[in-house]
Amino acid sequence: MKLVILQEKLKEGIKIVEKISTKSLSLPILNNILIKTKKNFLNLVSTNLEIGINWWSLVKTEKEGEITVPCQIFSNFINLLPNKTVILEKKDSNLDIKCENYKTVLKGFKAEDFPIIPQITEGEYVLVNSQLFCQNLNQVVNIPISSTTKPEISGIYFEFQKDLIKIVATDSFRLGEKTFELKTPAVLSKEYSLILPQRTAKEIINIFSEKEGDIKIYFSSNQVLFELPMTETNHPQIQLISRLIDGEYPNYEAIIPKKYETQVIFQRDTLISQIKSASLFSGKINEIKLKVDSKNQKIEVFGQSQDIGEYCGSLTGNIKGKSVEVSFNHRFFLDGLLNIKSPEVVFEITNKEEPGVLKPTGDQNFIYVVMPIKAI
Repeated sequence: MKLVILQEKLKEGIKIVEKISTKSLSLPILNNILIKTKKNFLNLVSTNLEIGINWWSLVKTEKEGEITVPCQIFSNFINLLPNKTVILEKKDSNLDIKCENYKTVLKGFKAEDFPIIPQITEGEYVLVNSQLFCQNLNQVVNIPISSTTKPEISGIYFEFQKDLIKIVATDSFRLGEKTFELKTPAVLSKEYSLILPQRTAKEIINIFSEKEGDIKIYFSSNQVLFELPMTETNHPQIQLISRLIDGEYPNYEAIIPKKYETQVIFQRDTLISQIKSASLFSGKINEIKLKVDSKNQKIEVFGQSQDIGEYCGSLTGNIKGKSVEVSFNHRFFLDGLLNIKSPEVVFEITNKEEPGVLKPTGDQNFIYVVMPIKAI
C-alpha cells in the first residue's frame, strides 16, 4: 500500500473516525483504525462494535493495500505535520509516514484482525438535509438517560413517514417531540420506526452538523445507516452505521396533555433569567415554584433553600384561564426553554399535578412536556 494525500485532508478524515475509537482491554484491536486503499480512494475505518464509521477521500494511489494502526498515536502525529503532502506506505507490518522533514515508522497490525463493518447499501431510504436533520435532533438528544430496566427510553425514537420525520426522547420526567417535513418526499413502501442509541445520535450531530448537502438514511431490521456523498462524485464520503435498541417505544402520546386550564405566553429570555436566579436557591431537589396570577397577568418565580435563603422574582405575560401554582425541577424546565428558539414561548398547564407543556409561539412542530414536582 502506498498513497499520497494532503495533511489537511488526512487530518479531516482521522478527526471523523477517531471519535468512536475506544480504549478496550478485552479487544485491543478496537483501539486502532483501518487504513485501506482501492483504486483512487483512501478509506479510513473505525468501530466500537456498536457504531462503525467509514470515511473516504480521493487520493493518488501508487499501490493498493490495507493496514491497521493505533488510532491515538497516528492521529497525534498527523496533527503535528505541516499542511503539505503526506506519503503513507505499508512496509511489511509497519506504516511509513513521510512529510517534508518528518519521517516515522508506525508499528501496524493485520488488517484481517479488524472487525468487519456491516453494510446497508440497498433498500429504502429517506433523503434529508444534513444540517437541518442535526438541528432538529439536537433539540431532544440530551433528554434520555441510561436505563437498564427500560432500555427503550435510553435512546431516541424516530418515525419516518413519506413526507416527514418525527423525533422523540424521554427520561420519564420530561419529553421532547420534534416534527419536520422532508423537502424531498421519500418513496417508502411503509412507515419506518426505530430507536437509536443516544451516543449514536450525538455522534451524528458531531459529524454531520456542519456538512453541506443531503444524507441518505437506509433502514434494516436491526441497524441504520447514515451516508453523506462526496461533492466531486457520487461515491460516499462518510458512512455511519449503528445498531438499534431492540424493543417497543412507550406510548408517549398518552402523556401529552390534550387540554389545558391555563395558558401563558411570555418572553423566553426573561423567564430563563428568572429561573436561573431562582435555581441558585432551589435546594437539594432542584425545585422552583411558578405562581401564575391570571388576574394581574403576572408570573412569580420562587426558589427556597433552608441552607442558603430564598428568591422571588416576577415577570408579566399574556395569561388565559385559571390562576395556578406549580413546581418544577429547574434543570428540566430550563432545558425545554433553551431548546425553543422563538422570542416568545407558550406554556400550558392543566393543574399542579399534571405535566406542563412548553412550545414555541406559532410553531406546532416542537413540544416539550415536563412533569411537575408534586407536593408531599
